[in-house]
Amino acid sequence: MTKIVASLAGTVFKILVAPGDMITPGQEVVRLESMKMEIPIEAEIGGRVKDVVVHEGDFVNESDPLIILEDEM
Repeated sequence: MTKIVASLAGTVFKILVAPGDMITPGQEVVRLESMKMEIPIEAEIGGRVKDVVVHEGDFVNESDPLIILEDEM
């Protein structure tokens, strides 16, 4: 199972993908707010979104999972 994780602690400001979406490497998938700045979280690899495990307004710590990608067959 491949996860996209938070690169720093902050509040989930905007979720830009939904389950079933195909994403590409470098695509912004979540925007965090930390210290009054918006921080883009980009996918390191491509794939299909299996689950979004956070909601807008949630607080996350560094390395917390944000997005789960489907396993490749």
